[in-house]
Amino acid sequence: MERVYVETYGCQMNVADTELILGGLGREGYEVTDDPAAADVMLVNTCAVRDRAEQRVIGRIGELKRHKRPGVVLGVVGCMAQRLGTRLLDGAPHVDLVVGPDGYRGLPELIAQAAAGRRAADVEFKSWEHYEDIPAERTGDRVGAFVTVQRGCDYRCTFCIVPMTRGRERSRNLSDVVREVGDLAARGITEVTLLGQTVNSYREGEHDFADLLEAVGTVAGISRVRFTSPYPNDFSPRVVEAMARVESVCEHVHLPVQSGSTAVLKRMGRRYTREQYLDCVERLRSAVPGLAVTTDIIVGFPGETEEDFLDTETLVREVGFDDAFTFRYSPREGTGALRLPDPVPEGVAGERLERIIAVVRDVARRKNIQLVGSTQEVLVEKVSRRGGLLQSRTRTNKIVLVEGPPDWIGSYHTVRISGTTGATFTAVPAQTGRELAIVG
Repeated sequence: MERVYVETYGCQMNVADTELILGGLGREGYEVTDDPAAADVMLVNTCAVRDRAEQRVIGRIGELKRHKRPGVVLGVVGCMAQRLGTRLLDGAPHVDLVVGPDGYRGLPELIAQAAAGRRAADVEFKSWEHYEDIPAERTGDRVGAFVTVQRGCDYRCTFCIVPMTRGRERSRNLSDVVREVGDLAARGITEVTLLGQTVNSYREGEHDFADLLEAVGTVAGISRVRFTSPYPNDFSPRVVEAMARVESVCEHVHLPVQSGSTAVLKRMGRRYTREQYLDCVERLRSAVPGLAVTTDIIVGFPGETEEDFLDTETLVREVGFDDAFTFRYSPREGTGALRLPDPVPEGVAGERLERIIAVVRDVARRKNIQLVGSTQEVLVEKVSRRGGLLQSRTRTNKIVLVEGPPDWIGSYHTVRISGTTGATFTAVPAQTGRELAIVG
């Protein structure tokens, strides 16, 4: 039996794609290994969003080549493979295989070709491809599952490479998504995260994202539904109402803002203003009490002035984000931002990144302190790196460390928050007499 080793970089979509790849190869008799030295096929599933991510992958590919021997295939798949295509083969003679996100169905044949000494590539966009018939091989020790409901993106943000690596937006058939979620529930999975590049723009025939939330959220056995990443303009009244009404939809939304300056948002090609973003947050919080909001922020975008940056600082405080992923602008080949004037010096961009990180941490710490002493429902996910503790997660996506036995993993418990580091929490089991209160 041939063995396959896969390393995954980047977003949740890449994690879901790795599970798809392993599912497809599993049907052909491949066995998964976590040891590249023991593998017949080594695949690196890549991200192309930032140059730093690509450089990291290039370095890792160089390290993996030491495990090559006659007949062993080293392949690059995913967004970086799609972006660079056969240039990867030209620049890295130790790479045998390059496959983009729409080419995974043909991996068994391409691997066989590469193993026979004929280097192979497939970076063709296939607008029809949803991989409906390929069951994902769920990996790792996660107690939840990612479910891809949409592939590609029709938004053309000037900083973003995704439309060039994943193609045009297309949504999966609603009944197929529901069937997959039902299969997961039958296997004991109780939390699913719906994935799409702009997930709330989902539309399949007469069905929109509100219909999808309703259908998935009422599948028997599913206790929690999450989704990422939505786009502010696509939170229609129907979607907001569904979030409020469907009990299993969690009280958390990751809502990328990118900048707090309307002028910068316009140069980014974002389709909303600062005021429209704030209105979206207000509508969501009015409909879903206790909603936690996280975001993505880019600093140092071409033309960003100090005043623009201060607009982002003030927006972070005005919204009161629970957390944020913060980035310094990374130029990407083929994106519209490369044609924009007035690049921000690296030193200035780096200093702004440090400042925005400090603001985000301060805001998050102040919010998190207010939760100390509260009672929360958590889903226990895994053993924490901190000895003797379990890592769990609230409905609002807060990480909570709690003492308990390993057999709690995968189950829901009620805990009382006892402290916070500013980013994560500690908790103790909520008790009635000597009995632990278990939820769900």
